[in-house]
Amino acid sequence: MYPTYPRHIVIAADSFKGSNTSTEVGQAMQRGFQKVFPQTGFRIVPVADGGEGTVEAVLLAVGGHLERLRVRGPLDSKGSDSKDLDLKDSDSKDPGRGVDAFWGRLSNGKAVLEMAAASGLPLLAPGQRNPLRTHTYGTGELIRAALDAGARQIMIGIGGSATNDGGVGMAQALGARFLDKDGGELQGGGGSLAELECIDTSGMDPRLKEAEILIACDVSNPLLGERGASAVYGPQKGANPEMVAVLDANLAHLAAVVTRDLGTSFADEPGAGAAGGLGFGLMSFCGGKLLSGIETVLRIIDFEKILAAADLVLTGEGRLDGQSVYGKVPVGVARWAKKAGKPVVAIVGELGAEAHAVFDHGIDALFPTVDRAMKSETAIAESRSALEATAERVARALVVGLQLGQAGSSGGPQL
Repeated sequence: MYPTYPRHIVIAADSFKGSNTSTEVGQAMQRGFQKVFPQTGFRIVPVADGGEGTVEAVLLAVGGHLERLRVRGPLDSKGSDSKDLDLKDSDSKDPGRGVDAFWGRLSNGKAVLEMAAASGLPLLAPGQRNPLRTHTYGTGELIRAALDAGARQIMIGIGGSATNDGGVGMAQALGARFLDKDGGELQGGGGSLAELECIDTSGMDPRLKEAEILIACDVSNPLLGERGASAVYGPQKGANPEMVAVLDANLAHLAAVVTRDLGTSFADEPGAGAAGGLGFGLMSFCGGKLLSGIETVLRIIDFEKILAAADLVLTGEGRLDGQSVYGKVPVGVARWAKKAGKPVVAIVGELGAEAHAVFDHGIDALFPTVDRAMKSETAIAESRSALEATAERVARALVVGLQLGQAGSSGGPQL
């Protein structure tokens, strides 16, 4: 038996997209550590940065109810509302026929949403990804459902989108009209924005004026240009270089019409380019306020109090690289942990370029779970066992550190 061990470990990791939820990641890490430190106490804290898992993290922390709703999927081109969808086929996952989405009803007139539940990339097969067509209408339906339920503070996580429509679909679901030169309503998707002639917001849901819309965002990209929504995130949503150019020009046209018709200009705001411009759309059409996703979630769950008893903090995400310092879960968790004087280890699925940058932002050590060459499908299938095995390796490395520390304190060999 080892003479010393960490008494309490807090595990606060993001989900590993496509394989494990935040809770499942934490459970796998705990199992690995317990093989080495069976006496240690653990607390698994689901966290998210505005993308997948945000609703779960908030509901587990503060309580509430998960509400389910059938909405228009990101490829549904029908001109009708979701009430006209064929709901008999409730197991349908066809994003052109509607999707089964959800939102979180909290107490005191508050709600939490994930746009990815209605308009997210995981809802589409690789061959279906087309940001010229995908839209955010279903996200607007989730907002409307929260308003119907009496929510007057709505936090919307906008990570993981399949869209590049500037939030136009979302606004249409809430009553805005986007008209072409013939007075016809634009069809969904970023490809139709070039036809926009004018915007009519007179029919927008009046309850929006009474509501506080909080936008939980994990990126700081502007709407347009080489760091904008289309150029940076369009390719992962299915855009080739020619499509990226079209989408960027179309968003620029949308921004110009918004400034002319609504008198606002948010295109250059950090985060306006998040979720294919949904950040821009929520600010422009709903009066939304952009906030750091992970910072907002950590405040809601009172993470400072959770850290007080920790000897060690474990965090992680599916892929960590140099961009992770800009609002991703591991760095957000590490910053809070460092304020509390706690060491932080990140266990991640994959290390990307410039991953070492996170060492300057509170993470003390990095351990990838992929320990041999393998196909991505294999890595996903084996991710849970790989997380557990990597956590055990981290724990065994920690034993060495504890033993060295003891030897140093007793006058023995020191590094």
